[in-house]
Amino acid sequence: MSEQDLREQGLREVIEIPDMGIVMPDGVRLSARVWMPADAGEAPVPAVLEHLPYRKRDGTCGRDEISHPWMAARGYAMVRVDMRGNGDSYGHMEDEYTQQELEDACEVIDWLAAQDWCSGTVGMQGISWGGFNCLQTAALQPEPLKAVISICSTVDRFADDIHYKGGCLLNENLAWSSTMWAYSSRPPDPALREDWREIWMERLQNEPFLIANWLKHQRRDAFWQHGSVCEDYSRIKAKVLAIGGWADGYKNAVPALVENIEGAKGISGPWVHLYPHIAVPEPRIGFLQEAKRWWDKWLKGIETGVETDPAFRGYVMEGYRPSRFNAPREGVWIADGATAGAFCDYRLGAAGQLGAAGEAHVQIASPQHCGLGGGEYYAIGRGPELSDDQRGDDLYSAVWTGAALARSVDIVGRPKLRLRVASETAQGQICVRLNHVHPDGARTRVSFGVLNLTHRNSSATPEEMPLGEAVEIAIELDHIAYRVPEGHRISVAISTAYWPLIWPSPEAGRLTVLGGSLGLPERALAQAEEWSFEEATGAAGWQTEELRAPRNEKRQEIDHETGLITLIINDDFGKRRDRGHGLVSGGVSRETWVIHPDDPLSARGRTHWSEETERDDIILRTETYAEMKSDRDNFYVSGRLEAYENNVLIYARDVEETIARDLM
Repeated sequence: MSEQDLREQGLREVIEIPDMGIVMPDGVRLSARVWMPADAGEAPVPAVLEHLPYRKRDGTCGRDEISHPWMAARGYAMVRVDMRGNGDSYGHMEDEYTQQELEDACEVIDWLAAQDWCSGTVGMQGISWGGFNCLQTAALQPEPLKAVISICSTVDRFADDIHYKGGCLLNENLAWSSTMWAYSSRPPDPALREDWREIWMERLQNEPFLIANWLKHQRRDAFWQHGSVCEDYSRIKAKVLAIGGWADGYKNAVPALVENIEGAKGISGPWVHLYPHIAVPEPRIGFLQEAKRWWDKWLKGIETGVETDPAFRGYVMEGYRPSRFNAPREGVWIADGATAGAFCDYRLGAAGQLGAAGEAHVQIASPQHCGLGGGEYYAIGRGPELSDDQRGDDLYSAVWTGAALARSVDIVGRPKLRLRVASETAQGQICVRLNHVHPDGARTRVSFGVLNLTHRNSSATPEEMPLGEAVEIAIELDHIAYRVPEGHRISVAISTAYWPLIWPSPEAGRLTVLGGSLGLPERALAQAEEWSFEEATGAAGWQTEELRAPRNEKRQEIDHETGLITLIINDDFGKRRDRGHGLVSGGVSRETWVIHPDDPLSARGRTHWSEETERDDIILRTETYAEMKSDRDNFYVSGRLEAYENNVLIYARDVEETIARDLM
């Protein structure tokens, strides 16, 4: 596009700097990829930072090149920094969200504000890791940071990340630890670093085996309080726009931020763990236009009206058929000052009737493989990853089903279940699923929650269950916005296992439900669209040559001799060459989850990742392996890291740890 065409459209010519160095006080050089207006030296612009471990050179390019040039043409310097120990930056990483990471972010923000091409105001944005650390950085109050956009994030690292949920150990601990074991093991681009081999060796030697770190903190202690902005929301002075997706694992941060930070705004759509202008399930929204409105107001002082937007804009999904795939969702956008409707209570009545008279008195002893219909903890838009028809899991659960609805019901908010239970074991767990029952019997999971019964009163000070005594417990399910149509039914299913989402208790649980009630947040039915967004847009995107096509595989196997049930998830992310700078990147992940229906101590998780990096005649690869198992008293985790140069093994390291179970 010519300079005249740009001016006519109110746009500015964009330049890209692929490796801008930012040196930290301890001498570690971080590498930034920057898009900014070519004339920013004469007409300075605000800077927007994204600070991640996911490699700007070959990792986040797909979304970066759709988003950042678009925003830069509209008067911003978009700064994508590789965290220390990752990508093209020096140093090494110790864990997620460390004090060092957050101090680095503050240093980068101060550095950006001082540049002659920067106007002095800075924003920070990100999804997932970047969504977490922009909130955590805001809580440290670096002076130039005026606003943040946090996407698919959390406010509580213990209760609402990939580690623990309702005090239960999420198996995503092993899966995500394995992901970072692989991601951070990769070398910098040899074209950018003459000393790339030395950087790589130091990185490999210091690569943390994160699952071991996390398992050493099975209670909500100071380790998890660090970085949990819910500890003191008042520390966040920057203006917050929070965005989330109903098909993501992180559904609860948007309402929490809106409810606890003055002036915060929230948007929750039907999406998985992706930016909402490139996400599935559709419909997408014009995220870049929304972000520009936010930045224009809080970084440039332009009146865009964002401060008068409704506090919460949510997409109420029309009841849909269960499917593991990300089909588009029919629905309607609501706009409200509240994030939830008013609660209506439904008794867990006699004979499995929801909302009927009488008291429940039901024993539950689910087999250990109950939960195979649950899908991935957080879906990212690849393959068959969502929850399936719930009839299979309901066979192993206690179920209460309501009468056919006389009117459609919009469920908006966080359902809650109160139960009176008696346990035959000192430890145990419970899973609650809110389902939409279709007229033909198909069941869509609307929301769910899990609870480690020893954490029923506190995750900081858990305590065993009294044997055979009636105990009152409460379980919060995840936030949701979902319409159950007239003539359909609502049901609640309760199980004592939920594999492979959570690791099983040391012994098979047996509970008796003695009564309870479902609190369902119901909002006045949305009759029409209450808000509309612009259409999704963006720049041209990442230009690559495909060398190997992506492929996703998910299958279940039953060994009829041993009785073991195995879930296999293989994701080949493909292999590609960057058409601009020529770097080749590719990767494959493999997960295997094994359990016997009658034995919680049979649980096994195994992962194997391959990461490929190639530059001309330099062929580099890492292979990472991890495994987790347990007995009644301990967790056993092990891993192996291998690095290859031109297919020759040049480094290998094994790790193995035994970690005591702590009422987990």
